[in-house]
Amino acid sequence: MKKESIGIALLGFGNVGSGTYRVLEENAALISKRVGADVCVRAILVRDLNKERSVHAPAELFTDDFEAILGNPDIHIVAELMGGVEPAVTYMERALASGRHVVSANKEALARFGGSLTERSQELGLMLRYEAAVCGAIPVMNAISTALGANEITRIQGILNGTTNYILTRMGEEGAPYAQVLKQAQDLGFAEADPTADVEGHDAANKLSLLIAAAFGDTISPDNIDCTGITGVTKDDLDAAAASGETIKLIATADKENGMLRASVRPVPLPSENPLARVRNEFNAVLISCNMADDIFLQGRGAGPLPTGSAVAGDLLEIAACIVRETAGRALPTRRLP
Repeated sequence: MKKESIGIALLGFGNVGSGTYRVLEENAALISKRVGADVCVRAILVRDLNKERSVHAPAELFTDDFEAILGNPDIHIVAELMGGVEPAVTYMERALASGRHVVSANKEALARFGGSLTERSQELGLMLRYEAAVCGAIPVMNAISTALGANEITRIQGILNGTTNYILTRMGEEGAPYAQVLKQAQDLGFAEADPTADVEGHDAANKLSLLIAAAFGDTISPDNIDCTGITGVTKDDLDAAAASGETIKLIATADKENGMLRASVRPVPLPSENPLARVRNEFNAVLISCNMADDIFLQGRGAGPLPTGSAVAGDLLEIAACIVRETAGRALPTRRLP
C-alpha cells in the first residue's frame, strides 16, 4: 500500500540537525514532488528540551526519549546527527533492529562501525546512507557507489578537511603565522575550540576510511592510516613550494595496485596543474581516478549547516523514494562489497 507520508526522526539538533530541518522544511514542496509523498519530521531527539535554539521547530517535535521514537510507528527513517561514537552507534543499531532505515553524518562512528552497520542493514533489507559524513554537500559517496559503480577505481586524492585548507590558504597567501590563522578559523566557526582532530589529520583519516570502503571494498581503521597533520608546516615550507610553482595541501590519498592498498593523510606539495592545488579556503575537493571514466573532480563546501543538511536531506529523499516505490530492500549499499 502506497504511503502518503514518510516520517523522519532527527537525532540531534545542532548545526547539522537544524540545517537538515531547514532544508526539509524550506524545500518541502520540491522534495514531496520528487519522492511522490510528503517527507515530514515527526520527532527531534535532544538532550535539553529547554535550550534556546537559533532554528525554530514546533515544540511538540522535541523529545529527550529515544524509546518514544522507536515506539512511534509513523517514523520510517532515523537520521543520526549527533556526532561521537556513543550513544550514536547504539542508536543506529537499534533503529535498524526496529525496522527503520538510517541516515548518518557521523564520520567517526561510521569509520569504526560502518562495516557492521552495513552488514546489519543488508541482512534486514534496510538502507544505510551517509553522504554527509565525508564531504558535506559534495556528492562523492553517491558518485562512487552509483555513477562510477561500473568502474574500477584506482586512486582517490582529496582535500577532506576545510579547517586545514583554510589555514594553509591564508598562511600561503598572506604570510600569516599558523597561530594567528588558526584563531581566525576558530572565530569564523571553521575550527573547533580544540582543533586537534582537524589539524593533526584525524578528521581526514576518518573520511578517507569511508571513501576506501566505498571505492575499494576494503575495511581499514583510521588508526591504521599513515597520518601527519599541518602543525609542522612553516612559512618557509610554503614559500619554498611556491618558488617551485607548487602549493602545499593536506591531502588524503588512497590507491590500490596489484591488490595492495596504500592510504595516507599528509601535507603534500602539489603542482599547479593538479586541480586540488587550486582549492582555496574552507572548500573540500576529491579527485577520483577510474579505469573507464578517467579522472573525476568534485569540489564544494564540505561543512556548514545548510551544505551538510543538504547532503543529509538528499539521503533522506533517496530512501523515502525507495520506500514509496517499495524498492528499498533491493538498493545497493554505499560500501562496495569486497
